[in-house]
Amino acid sequence: MNITQRTTDETAVRAHFERNRLSWADTAAFGATFTEDADYVTFFGGRMRGRTAIEEGHRGLFDGVLKGSRLYAEIDSVTFPAPDVALVHSRGAVLKGKQTKPSARALSVQTYVLVRDPGADGEWLIRAFQNTRSRPRVEALSNWLADRFGPKAAA
Repeated sequence: MNITQRTTDETAVRAHFERNRLSWADTAAFGATFTEDADYVTFFGGRMRGRTAIEEGHRGLFDGVLKGSRLYAEIDSVTFPAPDVALVHSRGAVLKGKQTKPSARALSVQTYVLVRDPGADGEWLIRAFQNTRSRPRVEALSNWLADRFGPKAAA
């Protein structure tokens, strides 16, 4: 992939990521950001398979406990393991009421796999989503253990 194509693709992937964020609380619009055969894994380990299941799984939330909520989402990285596949790592959370930023306890680490849909004029869609609740102390401990006891880099 040349630099021009990568820049164009990254811009499109970031725009789709933002479209997904802004469509939160609108069941049909949110579902439309995913492929028909998408996989969605929640922070508590629930799994929804397919766009219809993702829509139905969110409908009750958007009409109930998450009514009026918004998404906070911040991209950490975008990479392209293959020409028509984007890997996005981000941090995100649900915001309620007047919140503008999430608390540290509410943040999740998220992984998105987006694919270029050849049937939709090359539009990028979310094929897989994994949401893992962030635990900064556990993350720091894991990193410390890996540094201390993991394999050492050759000098």
